[in-house]
Amino acid sequence: MNFYRDCAGVLTRLAEKKGSVQSLISTLPEKDRRRGAALIIETLKYHPVLLEIIQTSGILQHEKKILKDSNLVLLLVHDLLLSKGGIQAADGPIKQAVLKHKTRLSAELVKVKVKRGVTKVEDLAVSTAGSSGNGRRWVRLNTLKSSQEDILRALEKEGFTYVDGEHDLSGKAFILDRHIPNLVAIAPSVRIQESTLFNEGKLIIQDKASCFPAFVLDPPSNPNTHVIDATAAPGNKTSHLSALMQGRGRITAFERDRKRFQTLKTMLERAGASNVMPKNQDFLSVDPNDVEYANVTHILLDPSCSGSGIVNRLDHLVQTENEGDSETDKRLEKLASFQLTMIRHAMKFPSLRRLVYSTCSIHAKENEEVVIQALECDEAIQGGFLLEDRSKVIPAWPRRGMLPEGIATAFDPGSVIRCSPEDGTNGFFVSCFIRDGTASAPSKRKAEAMSEGSEDEGPKEPVAAKKKRKKRKV
Repeated sequence: MNFYRDCAGVLTRLAEKKGSVQSLISTLPEKDRRRGAALIIETLKYHPVLLEIIQTSGILQHEKKILKDSNLVLLLVHDLLLSKGGIQAADGPIKQAVLKHKTRLSAELVKVKVKRGVTKVEDLAVSTAGSSGNGRRWVRLNTLKSSQEDILRALEKEGFTYVDGEHDLSGKAFILDRHIPNLVAIAPSVRIQESTLFNEGKLIIQDKASCFPAFVLDPPSNPNTHVIDATAAPGNKTSHLSALMQGRGRITAFERDRKRFQTLKTMLERAGASNVMPKNQDFLSVDPNDVEYANVTHILLDPSCSGSGIVNRLDHLVQTENEGDSETDKRLEKLASFQLTMIRHAMKFPSLRRLVYSTCSIHAKENEEVVIQALECDEAIQGGFLLEDRSKVIPAWPRRGMLPEGIATAFDPGSVIRCSPEDGTNGFFVSCFIRDGTASAPSKRKAEAMSEGSEDEGPKEPVAAKKKRKKRKV
């Protein structure tokens, strides 16, 4: 039953907007991940039908003392009615509570098919061909494990082909991103998890927008650098920081949830992020004046948010919140208050020079409004914090922030970044606070990316592709 409980936990976190379908499935134990992914996706495809069957059968009322987790019941009923193997769990009170209603549940399934005028169960499923931005899936080349050139060469040996950024992606074609170094896009249909490179940790599935925070933070790659990732799980941004630092210096990664902390450790080990020290601790419980953190100069802060920007070809299966709903408004207010508390706490670290605050939300209440309040708080005023200039926050990225209605402020929306599914990414927001007087020229890697990533220029051609092209000309 533990397998079903873990999958039910994924459904619960999806309903709470705590991640995308794919990112939450990745938190399942590796031995159960493929099986769990199949069960969760199939259950989501039949979610409206299963919910109707469960409600009309009255099973939750009849077995209310035993069946307390509605998502667990959803998964069990799916396997009972729609899976050839039935419920794959040892006998126990929960399984028996569902099995005793098999006849009633089966009858309700027949009624649903008649009502909807279908003869096949498959015709009751919701299509998974939902919106996926511009049809690209993003994969980061993990330079902690190998060089970009070697990874690209290995990709070509696996049948992948480099094309320039103007091409549509099909088959095993890939492009190099123009804004983020070591990031490629492939077609969503490609099963990159089956690649040897993925299994070796040399490829990491990470949305392009999710790569912006670490890149904007731009930590120096030297032995004395100390960075904090305040809310680190599942670990993609943390390992990205480690790669940008070339494995040098130190990253302290905080995660307060015990299960997510275990996921964080697994992901960091897989990525080879040896300069990261993970801590199962709430960032807000950390004393900024503790001597252990006296030299922290950079903090990445990606706290809990509504997750309203997370969209891919599977996530449209999850019911979304209604704009303007009073419960949603209350939830956003609570989240914004927490997010502001996190920023203010981060600004108390005495040596802090650069702080990136990001969310996977589309709501101004969690984004621009939080930033504006942060700029006006005591910690920002006394610490001399302001927003980094647009020229040093991926200037080639065209989609910038917005000015909330009815708010009079000197806030420059051009200094922050927004991402949208129209850009081929999840909805995302990134801002960068600097301590006044610390603004400096971008690092070498960022300067190179900025010069290569203008709106008029395409991505740099991989070395392996160049060599192959030269050989053809001779």
